This record gives sequence, structure tokens and C-alpha cells, in this order.
Amino acid sequence: MTIYELKTKKISAISLGCDKNRVDLEHMLGALSDFGFQIVADIYSAEIIIVNTCAFISSAVEEAIQNILLATKLKKDKCEKVIVTGCLNERYLDDVKKEFPEVDAFVRVKDNDQILKVLFDLYSIPHKERFKNQGRTLTTPFNYAYLKIADGCNNGCAYCTIPRIRGRYKSIPIDDLVKEAKTLASKGVKELIIVAQDVSRYGEDLYGQVMLIPLLEKLSKIREIKWIRLHYLYPEMITDELLDFLYENDKICKYLDIPLQHIDDDILREMNRRTGETQTRELIQKIKEKYPKFALRTTYIIGFPGETKRQFEKLEDFIQKFPMPNVGFFPYYREDKTKAYYMKQVPNFKKKIRLKKIYAIQKNVSDNLNKNRIGEVVEAVVDYYDENNKCFILRDEYSSAQVDFIIEVYRDNLELGKFYNIKLTDYNQDKFKGEIV
Repeated sequence: MTIYELKTKKISAISLGCDKNRVDLEHMLGALSDFGFQIVADIYSAEIIIVNTCAFISSAVEEAIQNILLATKLKKDKCEKVIVTGCLNERYLDDVKKEFPEVDAFVRVKDNDQILKVLFDLYSIPHKERFKNQGRTLTTPFNYAYLKIADGCNNGCAYCTIPRIRGRYKSIPIDDLVKEAKTLASKGVKELIIVAQDVSRYGEDLYGQVMLIPLLEKLSKIREIKWIRLHYLYPEMITDELLDFLYENDKICKYLDIPLQHIDDDILREMNRRTGETQTRELIQKIKEKYPKFALRTTYIIGFPGETKRQFEKLEDFIQKFPMPNVGFFPYYREDKTKAYYMKQVPNFKKKIRLKKIYAIQKNVSDNLNKNRIGEVVEAVVDYYDENNKCFILRDEYSSAQVDFIIEVYRDNLELGKFYNIKLTDYNQDKFKGEIV
């Protein structure tokens, strides 16, 4: 086969897991697209399928396996090659190689930039040069993109597999990030969603000190960028200086995503979290009083090993006394080779009962907060058109893409990616309805 014949192959990808993993895939697709491959959305029409996997928790591993099975079944039809990338290879490489002999290549994360070499090898095409990824093909709506500023993590939470999968925290140099952001802006991106396992530690490893504010200052100067949103800020790293900067910078969305995970001191200590109950309460109270425009988002783990009824009830009480509109709950997943794996486990039926109960409490909290916003006028961006409900879907700065509350606007002439002033007219079933002002 010649290089020209290779370029006629259509490539499709299945993206699984977190937004950081998505960015990795977008860089791989960018390299393939720049080389001349046609990237298609429909996996059933592709000769080459890439399955970019997640392996953070057991349910993600199961999802990855199901998608690999789907891709390999398609080899009986049009598909010629299946390539598996992402975190599953980092966690269970030997096992997946044995279980899926139909897969043509398993690519380690450190070798993502060699995706072109992988394809040349699979089709036995000679090559000499070392390939490097240059471009990036967005898999999100064109108006927003994720900017990954670091990989890995040093926090060592007792339940987490990330350090073993992705290694220690590695910041990407500021100049490289600014260059990438400018390229994204030139393609029409208006919103940068800053992602890392812990954005609040950005630069510590590279510069010897936290450099998040200097990075954001430079990103804010990119004229075409309108919104900058941060995921995730760990509570122990949130200083008054950072809060003041985020609050006063017009381009920073007034949206704080702070993963708290629990409120009980004993549970937090067993989790190996660095912020206790008193500091957490003081931080959230300070934000609510001194920075009232911030919308808060957080996540909690339910059923962590040893969690008692009293400790769970303390969390129930906390989410009602410190109400936040955007909250996610996850059952604790027992992951092998983590510290929490060897602790006394909470039975699954108790986790399910507690999850159902706390979801109901949070729904009431969110409903009350959001119904109080009816009549408010917000600036919102059009993400996409919902064909089923025949309406446009928008977000304001208080909602992040794909995870928070949306605004439905029933008009037939809105422009995708454009910002409009919207009056919130109703709230129901976790959605706002709005009208253009």
C-alpha cells in the first residue's frame, strides 16, 4: 500500500471518559487530519476506528470494554483496523491485549503523538521520521473547547487511580498553552474551559510556584476569547488573592468548581484530603458572603469505606445549610491497588439508599435556588439545536457544558455560537426556559 492509498482511509473515533482524555484524542485526530485522513463521525462508515478509553472507575472500564467489543465486531464489515488508546492501556495493558486479540494496536498515553507511526506500521508502509502532532480537531461544538493545562496528579487521594494511570502532576508550559489557545480562538472558539486533575496547582512542578494567575492573565488578553471557565479548584489551594482575581477579571466565568468529596473530618482524613470540615465551612461561607456572584459546583462521594449513618447525615445537613446549585454525587467505587480498597466497605445496598436520599435533597435545593432566578436576565451562548424538542440550547456563565443546567429557547432564528441576552421565564425538570430580551 502507498501513502496516497493510506490517506483514502476514513477514520472515526469513540471518545470516552473525562475532558482531559478528550483533549488527548483531539490532538491525535488533529495530526491525522493534517496528514490528510478524512475524520468521520459515523464509526460504521470508517475503515479505521480509534477507541479512546477511560479506566478511572470500574464502570468506566466496563464502558471501555463494551466499546472495544463494538469496534472489533465491525471488523467483519467495513472496518479494517481497531486502535485502542487512553487510560485502559495504562491500567490493564497486559489483560486487554490478551482479551482482545482482534485489536490491531494498543497505544500508551506517552505515545499518543506517534499515532501516525502506528498507522504506517499497521499498513506496513516504510517511514524514517519521528512524527509529531501539530493540529487539533475539535469534538465539541465550535464555540467552546477544553484547554488541558496539566496531566497527572500528586494529591494521592485514597480512592483515586489517577496517579497510577497518569503519573505525577506535569504542567504544560505557559507559552505552549497560550499558543494553543490562540489557535483555538482563530477557529471560532469563544469559551476556554481550563481542565486538569487539579488546576489550582498549575505550575508548581514547572516553575517552583503556582502560576495559575499569570497563565489566566495571558489567556485573558486573547481578544477573541469571551469566557474562561475553570475545572477544578482544590479547596486547600483557594486563596483570597485567587478569589479576588477570578472575581474581578471580566473574562473569567463566575463559576467555581470545587471538589469537596465529603464534610466529615474522619472521612476526609481517611480519603487523604487536605481540607477539613471547619476550613471547608469557612471557605464556602466566605465565598457566599464576599463573592456573591460566584455560582458554586462540587462533587461528593457517597458510601466511602467506613461512612456511618451519622457521617452521612452530617453531609445531608451541610448541603442544605450551604446550598449550591450544581452538585454531583458518586457512589464510592472500590478500585484495586488504592488505599481505600483495603478499608472496611459500605454495602452496596446502603450506597444506593443514601444516593437516592441525597439526590432528592439536592434536587429540592437546586429547584429552590433556580426558581428564585426566574425573571433574571443573563448573557447566554447557543450551544446547539435540539431536534427532538425543536428548541435551541443555551448556557450562561453559571453553567458548564454538558454537566449543568441548560436554557431552552423556542425560536427558529438563533445563531450557533452567538451570545444573546436571555430572560429566564420558567424552570422545570432541571431546565430553564428563556426568551430573548
